[in-house]
Amino acid sequence: MKTIARGKTADYDDFIVTRRINILKAVEGFTGEAYSLLDVGCGNGGSLIKLSGHFGICHGIDVDARNLDQLKKKIESLKLSNVSYSQEDATGEFCPDREFDRIISFEVLEHVKDDYQAARNIYHKLKPSGRVAISVPNRWWIFETHGAYLPVLPWNRVPFFSWLPKKLHDKYAKARIYRKKDILKILISAGFSNIELHYITAPMDVIKWAPLQRFFRKTLFKNDTTSIPFLATSIMVTAAK
Repeated sequence: MKTIARGKTADYDDFIVTRRINILKAVEGFTGEAYSLLDVGCGNGGSLIKLSGHFGICHGIDVDARNLDQLKKKIESLKLSNVSYSQEDATGEFCPDREFDRIISFEVLEHVKDDYQAARNIYHKLKPSGRVAISVPNRWWIFETHGAYLPVLPWNRVPFFSWLPKKLHDKYAKARIYRKKDILKILISAGFSNIELHYITAPMDVIKWAPLQRFFRKTLFKNDTTSIPFLATSIMVTAAK
């Protein structure tokens, strides 16, 4: 694979953020004010901010200082006293001397240097019996989620590109992409158990014409999860330590 591109953080009002949170809140016992939450690769804090009212202590880490600047401003504007952050790398030693009840990491593993190492780090930062929620891009979505370094073609989100054989896909892709069995292998290797996997239905955020967006969200892309891989942009995984 060529150089792995950094991901573009979601906007605060993107529907994909809402969908992830909806799925997470439906997982029995995942949220709770008695729990501490760590967001690995928090970006500008879209998910962290929305979840701050459902946890006692919330902390986010990200490698990009610009993302954290946005998060800082959001925390200040909303006057959130239970949200903090630090600039750290998911593949390095982060949050020394701290463990968390719950950890989330949404659309991060595909961008890091070593996704296996990042998963192991997340595992070790969980308290005993802690739980994690991770999402990664779905290989079977129609469009390449993060685009590719393609010769000649000016548009890098070519339909069905992610369906190509892995060796050919990875040669040009800007980031990793996963099948259910791929992310399952990573989490089992890290030590996780009680693993559940769901396909996150495409949020249609990329469609900017409101009538068409509403049409899709009320028809094919109505529910937060789907059993049809071709209708899902991401795979959501929940697991326990």
